[in-house]
Amino acid sequence: MSLPAVSVSQSPEGKFREYLASRPDPKRFTNQQRELVEHIFARHKHFDTNELIEDLKQADRRVSRPTVYRTLKLLVNAGLLRRIEIGSRTVFDHDYGYPAHDHFVCVECDAMIEFQHPGLDAVLREVAGEHQFQPEARALVIRGVCGGCNQARATKRRQMM
Repeated sequence: MSLPAVSVSQSPEGKFREYLASRPDPKRFTNQQRELVEHIFARHKHFDTNELIEDLKQADRRVSRPTVYRTLKLLVNAGLLRRIEIGSRTVFDHDYGYPAHDHFVCVECDAMIEFQHPGLDAVLREVAGEHQFQPEARALVIRGVCGGCNQARATKRRQMM
């Protein structure tokens, strides 16, 4: 299930430019950063840094590896992307323009399944309130086995009998 985008007041590029200009040490918005932001926000896809660099090469976009690393960090700090730690792998997900959501991650095939549930949101608000905790962000990742891999396991077991 893919989550629908939500309406936002400005484009990811506009929000990123605003963030860069508002920093105590304002940074300029470069052409390489523009290429990167356009590429990342052209579609909703989870990615790690190496996948992004490979995608950029295949799309014939000229962005240096150091610029990718620096810009990803800035995009996270600007609230446009969020980092999700999955074991030793760091995956990036759109945080701007998409509703709050969580992830199931298959330990067999690495599939990421996004989901939302209002009941979960209510429980988290309740527990945070009990602890007088003011949440600022969340990245809930539940590891397990997806339906496709469960089916493959069952088929394999039947064939072995």
